[in-house]
Amino acid sequence: MNGSTLAVALLAMLAVGGVAYALLYPTLSGEKRAEKRRQDFTSPVAARGIDREAQARAKRGQIAQSLKDIENRENARSKLTLEARIAQAGLSWTRQKFYLISAATAVVTGLLFWLGSSNPILGATGLFIGGFGLPAWFLKRSRNKRLKTFGIEFPNAIDIIVRGIKAGLPVNDCLRIIATDTVEPVRGEFRQIIEAQTLGLPLSDAVGKLYERMPCAEANFFSIVIAIQQKTGGNLSETLANLSRVLRERRKMRDKIQAVSMEAKASAAIIGALPPTVAFLVYLTTPKYIELLWITQMGKLAMVACGIWMLMGVLIMRKMINFDI
Repeated sequence: MNGSTLAVALLAMLAVGGVAYALLYPTLSGEKRAEKRRQDFTSPVAARGIDREAQARAKRGQIAQSLKDIENRENARSKLTLEARIAQAGLSWTRQKFYLISAATAVVTGLLFWLGSSNPILGATGLFIGGFGLPAWFLKRSRNKRLKTFGIEFPNAIDIIVRGIKAGLPVNDCLRIIATDTVEPVRGEFRQIIEAQTLGLPLSDAVGKLYERMPCAEANFFSIVIAIQQKTGGNLSETLANLSRVLRERRKMRDKIQAVSMEAKASAAIIGALPPTVAFLVYLTTPKYIELLWITQMGKLAMVACGIWMLMGVLIMRKMINFDI
């Protein structure tokens, strides 16, 4: 065999080997398997991505529905009946007694306005103010005052529970101590919790009704803590101690903001009282000069316009200096 034959055979073997390598390399190297895995992986990822998007949309819908339900419950809670408003104010009135007091207040206010001005329109205005304005204002003021007193005394009641639990007393005995030894309105509210438990209501449900009678953040936090502890367990004394600390810090922050804002409140009071004070001093010195405001028709219109303008300014200043914590 000569050299040319060997060269041809070698070239033929190289060609066959190259073709075999080109055909078998993807299989031997695993490239086809890798490509197949990539295809199998990418196609389910798209499907999973679609499924995840659908799940995310469904979850967002559930969250939106839950928020809507919570908002509806809060709106329903905000629409209190007259009996609930009277109970939150700490009064023992009935609906009939409230209506009688409103009627008596309307008659007295209407007579005062009519006798002071000899104007039937002002008398009717006095009837409206006395019948609808003053009783509602009194209920709201009594309610806010009671809630404020409850918020001040409530951390002390929680501390009684914490010390009682650390001393080995049951929670019910701690509640009874609060219902007998603390001040109103905390004492009366915890007495109602004890009475609800006596009737067979669980502690979490009995405490949950506290927020319905005292719609403040302190009562809501306490009911949430008790409900979670009843379901999951845990160190109740430590949890309530933390809650008492948080409530005291909230009260401290509220008092600090009130102290800081007193300058703005004093300025607003001075600005609001300045026009009527100046008008009264001018009337004392030169009554003929200022009596044109209530003698002439133009003066009456000017007084009404100025009164509306002053009321808008006072309300705006009140909104600016009141803080909700």
